[in-house]
Amino acid sequence: MAYEVYLKKNEEKRIAAGHSWVYANEVARIENTDGSAKNGSLATVFAHDGRFIGKGYINHASKILVRIFIRNGDEDGKELYLKRIKAADDYRRALGYKNCYRMVFAEADDLPALIIDRYNDVLVMQCLSLGIDMRKKMIVECLQELFSPKGIYERSDVAVRKKEGLPEAKGLLSGQVGDYVEIEENGIKMLVDVKNGQKTGYFLDQKENRFAVRRYCAGADEVLDCFCNSGGFSLNAATSAKKVIACDISELALKNVRDNAALNGFENILTLCGDVFEVLRGLRQQKRTFDVIILDPPAFCKSADQVRDAYRGYRDINAAAMKLVKSGGFLITCSCSHYMTMPLFEKMLIEAARQSGRIVRSVEVKTQAPDHPSLLCAEETQYLKFFVLHIK
Repeated sequence: MAYEVYLKKNEEKRIAAGHSWVYANEVARIENTDGSAKNGSLATVFAHDGRFIGKGYINHASKILVRIFIRNGDEDGKELYLKRIKAADDYRRALGYKNCYRMVFAEADDLPALIIDRYNDVLVMQCLSLGIDMRKKMIVECLQELFSPKGIYERSDVAVRKKEGLPEAKGLLSGQVGDYVEIEENGIKMLVDVKNGQKTGYFLDQKENRFAVRRYCAGADEVLDCFCNSGGFSLNAATSAKKVIACDISELALKNVRDNAALNGFENILTLCGDVFEVLRGLRQQKRTFDVIILDPPAFCKSADQVRDAYRGYRDINAAAMKLVKSGGFLITCSCSHYMTMPLFEKMLIEAARQSGRIVRSVEVKTQAPDHPSLLCAEETQYLKFFVLHIK
C-alpha cells in the first residue's frame, strides 16, 4: 500500500457519505511511501486530519484520481471480487431476474467502473477505469468460476476510457460468442448484437418501462416509436396496438427490429429509416397523427457544458411529438443523460407543452430498472427519466 492520499480540509464529507470518486482537485498531497507504487495500484485515502476514509485504485491521468471501493478491513484481490460479484448477482436473482439483466452496476455494487451484463449464457463486460482494466483477467476468472458462461465479451469501446488514458477496446475474452444472442424479455424473444449493438448490445435499463407501455398502447390504431434501436419498445407496443411504426436513423437497427418481429411472429410492425427530427417535421406537414408516440433518444448531452444545447433539443423534439399526438393519446418520453436531471427534464416538458399549444397531463413517472440501482449519495447513478404524458 505505497500510495497515501490526503484530502484537503472538509473534502471528505461527500466521500465519507458513500460517494466513490476522489477528484484530483480535492487532494492536498500524495505520498508514495516506498517508491514502488504505480498508476492503477491501490491507494489509501485519508481525511485532512489523518482519519481513514477508504481504499481505491489511483490514476494520475484522470480527474477522478481515486475510485474508492474498500471502506473496511477487506483486502483487494480475487476473493473480494468473487464476493462482490456474487452479492450483486444474488440481489438481481432475488428480484426475479434470470435471462437478461445488469449483473454489476459499477459504484452501485461497490465495484466502481465495472459493468457486467448477462444476455442468456453470455456475459458482456465494460472496464471503465485503469485499475479495473489492469485486473480484467482476474475478473474474467471470477466470472468463469461463478457462472461458467458460454462466452465473455468485452465492450469497452466507449469514449469515457480516454479520460483514463485508455484506448477503446472490444473483443472476445473467453469462450464463444455468436453474432447474435437470443434473450427473452417480458415474454418477448430478442436477438441482441453484443458485438456491435448500442452500449453492451441492448438497453437493459428500460425493461420494466417497455412493459409499462403496453397499457397505454392497448387498442391504439397507430403507434410511432422514435429512436427505436432494436425494437424493445416497438415489440412491447405491438402486443396491444394494431400497428406500430419503428423509426431510427440506422438501417442496421431497423433490420434488427424486423428480425425480432419475425422471431415473435409480429406482423403489425413497420420500419421507417430517417432522422427523427426530420421525420417528425415531415409527418407534421402531412397532417399525420398517432395514438401514442414514444421518444427514447440517445443522450443529447454527455458533459455539463452540453446541457444548454441538449435542453433545447429535448424541448423541440418533445414539442414536435406533442403536436402529432391525437387528442386523448399519449406521449411516452425519456432521457438517459444524468446531466439532464429530473427537475430540469420536467421543466423542459412544461416548456415543450407550452410551445406545442396542447394541454398535457403527467400520468406516470418511472426511472431505471431495479437491476440498475442508484446511490442516494451519488446523483450520477440516477440517470434515467421515463414520463407518460396524456395529451388533451
